[in-house]
Amino acid sequence: MLAGLDPEQRAVATALHGPVCVLAGAGTGKTRAITHRIAYGVRSGVYQPQQVLAVTFTARAAGEMRGRLRQLGADGVQARTFHAAALRQLQYFWPRAVGGPVPQLLERKIQLVAESAGRCGLRVQRTELRDLTAEIEWAKVTQIGPDDYPAAVQKSGRDAPRDPAETAQVYRVYEEAKSRRGVIDFEDVLLLTAAILEDRPDIADQVRSQYRHFTVDEYQDVSPLQQRLLDQWTGPGGGASLCVVGDASQTIYSFTGATPDYLLNFRSRHPEATVVKLVRDYRSTPQVVHLANGLLSQARGEAARHRLELVSQREAGPEPGYTEYEDEPTEAETTARRIKDLLATGVRASEVAVLFRTNGQSEVYEQALADLGVPYQLKGAERFFERPEVRDAGVLLRGAARAAADPLTDGADLAGQVRAVLASRGFTPEPPAGSGAVRDRWESLAALVRLAAEFERTRTAAGQQTDLAAYVAELDARAAAQHAPAVEGVTLASLHAAKGLEWDAVYLVGLTEGTLPIIYAKTDEQVEEERRLLYVGVTRARKHLSLSWALSRSPGGRASRKPTRFLDGLRPGSTAPGTRTGAKGGRGGVEFGERAAGRKVRGPVKCRVCERVLTDAVERKLRRCESCPSTMDEALYERLREWRARQAKKQGAPAYVVFTDATLMAIAEDVPASRRELAQISGVGAMKLDKYGAAVLSLCAGEEPEEEPDGVEDDGPVEPA
Repeated sequence: MLAGLDPEQRAVATALHGPVCVLAGAGTGKTRAITHRIAYGVRSGVYQPQQVLAVTFTARAAGEMRGRLRQLGADGVQARTFHAAALRQLQYFWPRAVGGPVPQLLERKIQLVAESAGRCGLRVQRTELRDLTAEIEWAKVTQIGPDDYPAAVQKSGRDAPRDPAETAQVYRVYEEAKSRRGVIDFEDVLLLTAAILEDRPDIADQVRSQYRHFTVDEYQDVSPLQQRLLDQWTGPGGGASLCVVGDASQTIYSFTGATPDYLLNFRSRHPEATVVKLVRDYRSTPQVVHLANGLLSQARGEAARHRLELVSQREAGPEPGYTEYEDEPTEAETTARRIKDLLATGVRASEVAVLFRTNGQSEVYEQALADLGVPYQLKGAERFFERPEVRDAGVLLRGAARAAADPLTDGADLAGQVRAVLASRGFTPEPPAGSGAVRDRWESLAALVRLAAEFERTRTAAGQQTDLAAYVAELDARAAAQHAPAVEGVTLASLHAAKGLEWDAVYLVGLTEGTLPIIYAKTDEQVEEERRLLYVGVTRARKHLSLSWALSRSPGGRASRKPTRFLDGLRPGSTAPGTRTGAKGGRGGVEFGERAAGRKVRGPVKCRVCERVLTDAVERKLRRCESCPSTMDEALYERLREWRARQAKKQGAPAYVVFTDATLMAIAEDVPASRRELAQISGVGAMKLDKYGAAVLSLCAGEEPEEEPDGVEDDGPVEPA
């Protein structure tokens, strides 16, 4: 159970008695740590599996947790969402606590909200209706009734979508309508379960005797109502059986009532708690982690004071790319072309994502990818297991599992058997040409074949059964948990929907003021949440990361937009807010004040050969198109590389932290003769100019630079150019 865990993960896994608080940065293996903790407790006999309840926020996350626990031999542990766990308890205890049948659950409240608005004499557009419904949900999870809603909005500084008095009126009528019809909504499930446990000590004792060990994932996202229910589950002094896991820097759902306060104040509530910090990032390259740390280094507020500084455990990768476009269509079309080029290198489409701030930004990227024949999937669209072709495939596979040996599948591996069964519905090993519904259907069936191969590989390694019947049972379990396999297509998703996911390559698009931060983020707290949203987007990338923005909405439009303030001091040619030129970098290793003496103000960069406006980050650094002839002094470039290698060896750091290859190429092409000329090269900031300027200029002049003797103390590694 403990093999392969790093020291901090091992500390989590062996802290079997609470209270335990795990502060886990993005990509640090928190799910691995907490599932090993539960499994270690079960396998060592400290926990009885049926007495463990692990709760999280999405059915997908709960399904993944159950899958990992099964692989670790911890069958019987309950891993559910807050709502699923509460609903089971409500259905079980309602006849005894209240009497009669449990009220019917209202799956979607938006229609009843619309009817309630009509009863109030209000005409509400569909988009307004969604906002109104979300506002009622916020009020309920923060335990605010209709009468108190207007005052609560004013006190919180919340930007209400419409007049608070009108919202309160609709809220009141909506609650009355539910009562008349004998239905409850998802928020009522939590509220009624908590109320029963509060009012009936005998029932509360029964629940606490059933569940003695609790784990709460994504604890930074709990609402006051969820915390109220959790307090009832654990009971007085229940911290002894509680382990919480979270990261305040990933709090991005405060508009739904989530708050990091419970995570940040956990030690105050439980002074005896064990606190473990996970900061070893196994997901992202040092370049991606450097940018993520830089974003948080400029953050403000309570969550920022508890930020975790990540340390990448991966080998170096490419630098994040920053690209400015003239208009949105150009941004989308160029992004799509770059994705197609990346796929041509062997990167799978399912390992690529385009992330944006609002769902309305997706259409132009859908069109751009479709025009190039690149398959994509829109996150948040129809659920995988509800697709007709997937339901049909499930029926076929169940029939094949019940039947005797099939000559078509006999002797084949599991993936081959699944492929043979699906062939009766026209599935082929190769995808159809083009995109659209036919390609979407093929991608769904291909995902089932890949899942079969993965299932067989995992189960065989664990010495477990791997026949078709076992695979069908796995599909049923995944369908119940909405734990869908990956579909082979580029993911298009909002930054909120991307939480908890990761890809090899991430394209963050539309990063302009007014979009990120969104225009209605007015207070400091709201702006900081927008910064955290970008941080979540950055930390989704394993290796390739691209950040882009467009100066105008449409071709020929006024170029009035500005790139997001969150990249100030991080993107080339920008200065961090509140810093002076030449200032030293702060925590996170951001190189502030890059505009050294003589550095040009950011603006269009034209190719020195053909004068085309450049948008690619490397081309802008070289000041020429990739296809235009190079004037690079090859001998100088090699001397610069040899000198860089010596510097890196002295510092015990990778070579790229001295200068990147692109910066050395730019120097070898420009061959600067003065500090002023050297400062004009992208990637040579004030710190690097002071540290390396004399040596680089000596090399450019054909001279050997003066070398510091070995053992001379350095002022620390310099961050990447």
